[in-house]
Amino acid sequence: MQHPKDSGKYPHGKTGLSRIFHTLIHSRDGFIATFRGEAAFRQLLLLHALLITAAFVLEISTVERAIVLAVCFISLLVELLNSAIEAVVDRISLEQHPLSKNAKDMGSAAQTTALLMVGAVWGVILLG
Repeated sequence: MQHPKDSGKYPHGKTGLSRIFHTLIHSRDGFIATFRGEAAFRQLLLLHALLITAAFVLEISTVERAIVLAVCFISLLVELLNSAIEAVVDRISLEQHPLSKNAKDMGSAAQTTALLMVGAVWGVILLG
């Protein structure tokens, strides 16, 4: 449903480079909020920094290195989305509700799946 004041344009009337600039500002704010408010995100940043460093120290192929980078960034992306889901659920209500629990559990399951993918990639690289 469209807001009555919405003319179909970008909500703030920004276009071109101005829109891109403001999008980058909002993205920066999202990274900062997640870093400050989510211990899991900070832990994942440390884990993935170590894994990415290992990918450049170990003698692995360029393709393997690219796959490691990709799965690490995917895991961080999933955690950003998981944190966003949790924030929206908490914004709606802090009251316990089965649907709220399901939403948060599904976000957690997505992150667990991403971490299993990271582990599987490293397993294949290290064990052949």
